[in-house]
Amino acid sequence: MKKKGGFTGQLGFVFAAAGSAVGVGNLWRFPYLAAKDGGGVFLIIYLVLIVTVGFSLLTTDIAIGRKTGMSAIHAYESMNKKWKFLGVITFLVPVVIMTYYAVIGGWILKYMLMFLMGGTKEAASDTFFTGFITSTSSVQFALIFMLITALVVYNGVEKGIERVSKIMMPILLVMVIAIAIYSLTLKNDLGDGTIRTGLDGLRVYLTPDFTGMSIGRFLQISLDAMSQLFFSLSVSMGIMITYGSYVKKDVDLGRSISMIECMDTGVALLAGMMIIPAIYVFSGVEGMAAGPGLMFISLPKVFDCMCAAGRIIGLVFFILAGFAALTSCISVLESITANFMEIFHWERKKTTGILSVIYLAATAVIALGYSIFYVEVLLPNGSTGQLLDIMDYISNSFMMPFIAFLTSIFIGWIIKPTWIAEEMEYGGRKFHRKQLYNVMVRYILPVIMLILFLQSTGILNML
Repeated sequence: MKKKGGFTGQLGFVFAAAGSAVGVGNLWRFPYLAAKDGGGVFLIIYLVLIVTVGFSLLTTDIAIGRKTGMSAIHAYESMNKKWKFLGVITFLVPVVIMTYYAVIGGWILKYMLMFLMGGTKEAASDTFFTGFITSTSSVQFALIFMLITALVVYNGVEKGIERVSKIMMPILLVMVIAIAIYSLTLKNDLGDGTIRTGLDGLRVYLTPDFTGMSIGRFLQISLDAMSQLFFSLSVSMGIMITYGSYVKKDVDLGRSISMIECMDTGVALLAGMMIIPAIYVFSGVEGMAAGPGLMFISLPKVFDCMCAAGRIIGLVFFILAGFAALTSCISVLESITANFMEIFHWERKKTTGILSVIYLAATAVIALGYSIFYVEVLLPNGSTGQLLDIMDYISNSFMMPFIAFLTSIFIGWIIKPTWIAEEMEYGGRKFHRKQLYNVMVRYILPVIMLILFLQSTGILNML
């Protein structure tokens, strides 16, 4: 096997890691959770969790990767042979996620094409999204997205992932800021003397709403914020372990982690500022209750209300969403590829080729889960899911909290936090949040992750 690739420096690593972290979850899931969970209340809880739980999980994954120089399976095995199973479980998360991520990417590609071709009104109709995902034509878009992802990973770390991330991330940041500013300038005269503005929507987004707040509701908002954190930071799925293994020893890990946290959280906050004011101006508070359908059903309606400007803004938004989905999808496939290369000692091109065939088939099956392979399964968390929902539940709601729980036990009590601290302090660097990390990983993370796991699996409701 050829010498392992790596990032050229700190900036390349930060952009690639941030590209993995900044995904569809930031642009779609974060705004609808913020709207659902009392605006500012959700934001406050999320920010607290990012600088505590998110920091601890991100630090753990990246430090493990760089110190061992390996991906998940071999990394955990090299640390403690008895804990190799944790590396295997961690590796399985991207294996499951990869079956459906390109399907969502395909949906975004379709909307991008609709706005490019002037089909704004058609995309805004009530039946368009359901009609599209239940038709077999949705498979074509999913397969195209999967092929683009495979092509980038095929070209390696420096020439593929780093090069694409360095181009896409700055463009993505500029686009998010531009649309967020535009959203704040929107106005809508309802005809009864009431004028709704983007700034009114911003107040709704940022102002904490404690109406009906109870311990149970506070816990639910906290759990929503925690699940979003997993979604957002790409932690507890082996991706950041793989990316960490590509980081050179002269890179300041502490500074890099802070930059990734800031970039990821900044995009999420801006996404809320971009989407919620726009929804509020044209659909009021009721429109913000659209939940998961916010991105593919509610937003196209908003773009349609903007008349001529809506086509351009809609196109820019879905290009932005496409960039975000692609960088995340690349990181998922890269994590799987890196593990296979280490296990079987295959070359990158051979590994990517084999995995591409497997995941093109898996993507087609999941895309057809709303038509030919339609099923309805009652999930442990009380929701009813199709094939994509089942895969999402297994990876995000079941496996990731469980992995984070086991990792906190392993690092906190078996390996000890000093093992991580040594890597963070390599080359005389300062580990600024060392005490916070020690307390979090030993005492707080195990409790939080156990509660999240029990809630996600429905066990907590049975107790």
